Amino acid sequence: MELVSVIMPSYNASLYLEETVKSVMNQSYKNLELLIVDDCSTDDSRRVIDKLVKEYSMIIPIFLENNSGAAIARNTGIENARGRYIAFLDADDVWLPSKIELQIQFMEKYKLSFSYTNYDFIDSNGEVLRSKKKFRTILTYSDMLKANFIGCLTAVYDAKKLGKVFMPLIRKRQDYGLWLEILKTIDFARGIKKPLALYRFDNNSISSNKLEMLYWNWQLFYHVQKLGLFKSIRSLFYNIYYKIVN
Repeated sequence: MELVSVIMPSYNASLYLEETVKSVMNQSYKNLELLIVDDCSTDDSRRVIDKLVKEYSMIIPIFLENNSGAAIARNTGIENARGRYIAFLDADDVWLPSKIELQIQFMEKYKLSFSYTNYDFIDSNGEVLRSKKKFRTILTYSDMLKANFIGCLTAVYDAKKLGKVFMPLIRKRQDYGLWLEILKTIDFARGIKKPLALYRFDNNSISSNKLEMLYWNWQLFYHVQKLGLFKSIRSLFYNIYYKIVN
């Protein structure tokens, strides 16, 4: 049974942190390490993390000296990961108990280096709001230029096959950037249609984040992926379209 390294950036997530960590510890797949990278939280996250470390030996806590953003937090986790498989989970989201077991079996069966799953949306109380409207079981680089179809909480890649791949150092959309980097080197990623994770959805932040997401998508396409003006604009419009229909 190969070791799976779970990368969890944490910033002021003490309200949900314990629930999220327990969803990792309760996985049916037991050969796990959980790297919690705290990005200088100002709430009582440090106390919660210290408590969880005493309870679970699989947790590796990392406390950054400066608030640096999710990209550096996740990359720090990747850098320190020892597992063959690299998985991602934010500190307010949740995995279903069989998520990793089913996903690793899926990757081994189909000899995949990169996989993902479907997921459901939950509110702040953990109540399921809705399922993801559309799900694609095969994704290529070209597909992903149209929208980020892969939820960060579902992604797993094989570091033995791909090497350690890191996120671009941009403030937002860095997970999207990582998927694009991986898909440049392989033919496709494959997904499990069954929802195996729960994404915590904040209604209050959506409207204020729309313009910000457009800005960071542009940064990703034009400056990081270096698609050029026309392809960057085309990808941006595709992203707007898929955001509307989903």
